[in-house]
Amino acid sequence: MKEIVGHIKSALFGLAVGDALGVPVEFLGRQYFKNNPVTGMLGYGSHNVPPGTFSDDSSLSFCLAEALLEEFSLQTIANNFIKWRYENYWTATGTVFDIGITTADAVRELKAGRTPEFAGGFFEESNGNGSLMRILPLLFYIYNKPVDERFTITKLVSSITHGHIRSIIACFYYLEFARLILLGKDKMNAYQSLKKSIPGYLQQLEISPKEINVFKRLLEEDIYSVGENEINGSGYVVHTLEASIWCLLTTTNYRDAVLLAVNLGNDTDTTATVTGGLAALLYGFENIPVEWVEVLARKEEINDLANKLGTKFSKADSKF
Repeated sequence: MKEIVGHIKSALFGLAVGDALGVPVEFLGRQYFKNNPVTGMLGYGSHNVPPGTFSDDSSLSFCLAEALLEEFSLQTIANNFIKWRYENYWTATGTVFDIGITTADAVRELKAGRTPEFAGGFFEESNGNGSLMRILPLLFYIYNKPVDERFTITKLVSSITHGHIRSIIACFYYLEFARLILLGKDKMNAYQSLKKSIPGYLQQLEISPKEINVFKRLLEEDIYSVGENEINGSGYVVHTLEASIWCLLTTTNYRDAVLLAVNLGNDTDTTATVTGGLAALLYGFENIPVEWVEVLARKEEINDLANKLGTKFSKADSKF
């Protein structure tokens, strides 16, 4: 049990700390960071919130994680998302201060009674990073299932807010990367393994070659070899996925990975959330700077959630 609790704690704190690092400087362009690089936990700024405040990225991740304590149900996940949006559930400060357009539209549909798997945007322009940013807790439910189940469940959970195949592929790739880390592979081995396995699997599913090609830099090229000026920190899901993998592969510890993500600019909180989840899984909770964890909002409750999930999943899997 100790092992799985450690992994879950790493993931939850890793994504939330990254999120909180990026919140005060969200929307600022990269040029700003050339003269004012973020080197630690700040406060106020873009959203005028105290240091350690996480955003919708972490809130929705915790909503998903908590739903997984019960029998798997899209409706339970959706209900938690509704509670977050309209009752400030799992918010850092008691207020929802940041929400993407596609996510807002989807949660409004959910509240009106829309079936969860059909609530998310299915249009090409609906490919913001709103499902990618909150998908990591699903790892602990699906990692030991066959690949077809992993893909299908990921598709369903993404589709609650983001139903286009591009967002689904991004979530699937991210969770497959996280899964390999969880199983003990080093980051470069994980990256190279996915270049071999994912294209063929997506082709087997008869996904449009055009959509697979969107991920060419991750699936065919060496993303780690490109310069920073070729990495985009925008809120587009492919940009966020590329940036997070690039930040992970070009650094050697949690601190450097998430700071690199934040200093890319623009959607700073989400790029750092997605990067931070993977980096903490890779390097462990103890590699997250203590001074950042200490100021994180609701840290005791996050720790309690990790323990509860660890108890559930260690019982479900004798491996742990």
